Amino acid sequence: MSGEFNIAETLDVKGATCPMPVVKTKGAIDDLSSGAVLEVLATDSGSMSDLDGWATGADGVEMLEQVEGDGVYRHYVRKTE
Repeated sequence: MSGEFNIAETLDVKGATCPMPVVKTKGAIDDLSSGAVLEVLATDSGSMSDLDGWATGADGVEMLEQVEGDGVYRHYVRKTE
């Protein structure tokens, strides 16, 4: 769970639908230092596959974990470069 990560920043994209969670996550990750973890809070169920697909194909990021609870999807993404 998220307790394992030292979260540098939390991005709240609740209410946003595709492609905005990915667009906003990319922008937020770009502003972080290498090794920093971004927590993304979303309500769009599609964010699970959208953010995972983006992280898999993107250079410099790693999807650490995705958790769903109480209608909120939490994504933990590390900047690796």
